[in-house]
Amino acid sequence: MRVLLVGAGGVGTAITRIAARRPFFDRMVVADHDPARAEAAVAALGPDGARFRAERVDAGDEAQVTALLERHGCDVLLNATDPRFVMPLFRAARGAGATYVDMAMSLSRPHPERPYEECGVKLGDEQFAQAGQWAEAGALALVGMGVEPGLSDVFARYAADELFDTIEEIGVRDGANLTVDGYAFAPSFSIWTTIEECLNPPVVYEAERGWFTTEPFSEPEVFDFPEGIGPVECVNVEHEEVLLVPRWVDARRVTFKYGLGREFIDTLRTLHLLGLDRTAPVTVPGPEGPVEVSPRDVVAACLPDPAALGDRMRGKTCAGTWVRGVKDGAPREVYLYHVVDNEWSMAEYGCQAVVWQTAVNPVVALELLATGAWSGAGVLGPEAFPAGPFLDLLTAYGSPWGMREQ
Repeated sequence: MRVLLVGAGGVGTAITRIAARRPFFDRMVVADHDPARAEAAVAALGPDGARFRAERVDAGDEAQVTALLERHGCDVLLNATDPRFVMPLFRAARGAGATYVDMAMSLSRPHPERPYEECGVKLGDEQFAQAGQWAEAGALALVGMGVEPGLSDVFARYAADELFDTIEEIGVRDGANLTVDGYAFAPSFSIWTTIEECLNPPVVYEAERGWFTTEPFSEPEVFDFPEGIGPVECVNVEHEEVLLVPRWVDARRVTFKYGLGREFIDTLRTLHLLGLDRTAPVTVPGPEGPVEVSPRDVVAACLPDPAALGDRMRGKTCAGTWVRGVKDGAPREVYLYHVVDNEWSMAEYGCQAVVWQTAVNPVVALELLATGAWSGAGVLGPEAFPAGPFLDLLTAYGSPWGMREQ
């Protein structure tokens, strides 16, 4: 297997450090719009970097990406950029005949008249619209293969196959007790992506209604997270699992709730009130005349790089899937989860917990594709594949998962 990894930020760099320890691929080309970032990611691997090469690429330039895939003979494109670049990279992979893997799906657009009641363009709609072309070509696009979405979807598949006869509800629940020394506000993941998913109308799935939306931060609940994290208030947030799980898993209701915390929610609401969450450029004075800038890009530039916060972070992050249903005629409720301690991920890989937890899952998926344990054609989510091989291999990577009866 020869892999083109597009994006050498926090998650991309973590992917290289995890993959360097595994023998399943022959070459990984690490490409970024900033060649210095790609070169730094490869250089940091030291002697383990012999199978890696740094390149520069514009992720929005399909022709350039396709040419890079062909020049290096890569048969897989792994997208570690933000969701703005999903579609050009998705199309570039198809043009080059490569397998495509991402961790976030094509962007949504709210319903123009009823944004908090009805879906407009849903997450992943643009990709699924091309599913027939991929299937007809015998090509695979594995979409939403990070931690959430990704591992959370694998948990849903495992629950359906192994733990339940019928499922009433699948609810992804994400929480942490992470703190960052020296910062009053320092998100542990891309603020661009965080704003996108938190301020868009959250989507809920119900078998009787299909997909519908609610207001941001709706339906607050307190969820007790394992391994010492404890109770965290979680709220509805737009996320791919709600759009993916019902396509392959039979459940009457599917939700995603994120443990953001009151201060974080208030900050996001303030950004929205001021228009600083917008992506459309605004004109501002510059030293050489007016300059067009995206308010959201300005916010991101003003905050610390999440990938560089590891030495200041304390605590654990938990991603998991809560499932309620019936097994052998009796009610059952479980929480399948994966916890990463920042102290461990920093000591073992030099990566903070949130980016490491996101990065490990696509590497596991690539290995399953390389060995043939996973295979398929079309635009498929993680739920379309058997969960057992993935969970076994994740444990073999030194990062076991857990299950709690509720």
